[in-house]
Amino acid sequence: MRRLRRRFWIPLIVLVLLGSGPWVWTEVGAAGHEHDEATAPAAEVAIVLGTGVEADGRPSPRLEGRLRTAAALVASGRARVLLVSGDGGGDSGDETGVMAAYLKGLGVDEKRVVEDPHGLDTYDSCVRAREVYGIDRALVVTQGYHLSRAVTLCRRVGIDADGVSAGCPGCGTLFLAGKAGRDFFACFKAAWDTVRGRPPVTSEPPNPAVTEALTVSMR
Repeated sequence: MRRLRRRFWIPLIVLVLLGSGPWVWTEVGAAGHEHDEATAPAAEVAIVLGTGVEADGRPSPRLEGRLRTAAALVASGRARVLLVSGDGGGDSGDETGVMAAYLKGLGVDEKRVVEDPHGLDTYDSCVRAREVYGIDRALVVTQGYHLSRAVTLCRRVGIDADGVSAGCPGCGTLFLAGKAGRDFFACFKAAWDTVRGRPPVTSEPPNPAVTEALTVSMR
C-alpha cells in the first residue's frame, strides 16, 4: 500500500509543481512591484487595462474599479497621463471609448487620457505600450488577481512597471475566486507569448500621443 501511495502521490506532486510553473513565474516577476493606491510610487504614465463593458455602455464593476483607481492616481499626482488600453471594437463594445468617457466624468482632463483600442489582451497592451507609445516606465492598474501577470508581462517586454491594485465594487468572493482561477491558467499563455516573443495582433508605427499628452500636462 505504501508503494502504491508513493506511485500515486509523487507523480501528482510533480504534475502540480510543473503546472504551477507559469503562475510562479508571474509571482516572482512581480515581487516587490505590487502596491495599493495609497502606497504606489509615482510614474508619468499609468496603463489602465481594459475589460468588458455592460450592454448599456457603462463600465463593468471591474472596469469601474480600475478607472476610479486611475483617476485617484492622477488626482494625487502619482500619474500625469493615463493610457487606457483595451479592445475598441470587441463584442462587448468600445472598451477604450467607454474608459475615456468615464474618466472624463470623474474629472480627469481628457487631454491626459490616451486611448489604445488595440490592446486585445494583457500581453498586447504591454507590448504596444512599449513599442507604439514609447513607454519605458509606468504604473499598471488592474485587480489584484490579475496584477502579477500584468506587471510581469510589462516588465518582460521592457517597461519598468509597478502594479496598482484596483477595487471591484459589488464583486462577490466567488466571482473574484473564479477570476483568479481563470488567471492562473492564463499564465500559461502569458509565459508562452513571452518565450516566443509574439508580436501584437495589431502592429503600428510609433505614436507620439503619450509624449504629447505629457507635454500638455506640464503647461
